[in-house]
Amino acid sequence: MAAGFDPSGRLPDVFTNAGTSSFTTFLSRVAPEMLPGRRPLPPGMAADLAPHATTIVAISAAGGVVMAGDRRATMGNLIAQRDIEKVHPADAYSLVGIAGTAGIGIELMRLFQVELEHYEKIEGAMLSLDGKANRLASMIRGNLGAAMQGLAVVPLFAGFDLAAADPQTAGRIFSFDVTGGPYEETGYDAIGSGSLFAKSALKKRFRAGLSVDDAARLAVEALYDAADDDTATGGPDLTRRIYPVVMTATAEGTRRLTDAETAAIAEGVVASRMENPGG
Repeated sequence: MAAGFDPSGRLPDVFTNAGTSSFTTFLSRVAPEMLPGRRPLPPGMAADLAPHATTIVAISAAGGVVMAGDRRATMGNLIAQRDIEKVHPADAYSLVGIAGTAGIGIELMRLFQVELEHYEKIEGAMLSLDGKANRLASMIRGNLGAAMQGLAVVPLFAGFDLAAADPQTAGRIFSFDVTGGPYEETGYDAIGSGSLFAKSALKKRFRAGLSVDDAARLAVEALYDAADDDTATGGPDLTRRIYPVVMTATAEGTRRLTDAETAAIAEGVVASRMENPGG
């Protein structure tokens, strides 16, 4: 029987009394061992013991934001998985992508989704986009101990700001460091082992006011360039029909491009590079 539970099956008072709007804070009181950063780890580095996920790009567009991630996870010099999904909706108007230790990153992303849903149910209102970024920052900070042993997770967060004065410029992007520091980015950003190459590609091609469709194409091109120079980043796999995950956040909410839409973009990028391999 779980510790702290009444033999009659009644939930403890902590579950029924009015409490904090933060699910993470609630969990830290009730079951702290369930938080990713609270688990005891053996001494030494553990970076090569678990799959790692890379690369994620985000681009601000007219009327929203686009986020895309490749599908490869690596473990040392081996491909651990070819079709991992690293980009997910955080809530109805925001997106989160994960890079770093895949298992912890997926757990952190799911906990963040619950955190935002819990806040909305308790408060009856949605957190602001800045508030969401700050909540995610505190969760990353809680994983610092594991990060120092090589099990780091560094997400990328983006969304449509419902409080923006101009809906055309409402797409915002936030990056984080391993200690949880949040930083708002202008125009675009990328994380993961291929981020250097992805950002170099975006630096040449990004223009303010891109349409959402053009930003989605540019995101796939940036991932293609990252895969061209980074072995840990997977490019479009035409043989297995494995393509990047591409999602948008606009005034209509979050949306994942269908497999057919992503395939058309990826195949178009590959066809263009057949004619001009250098981009």
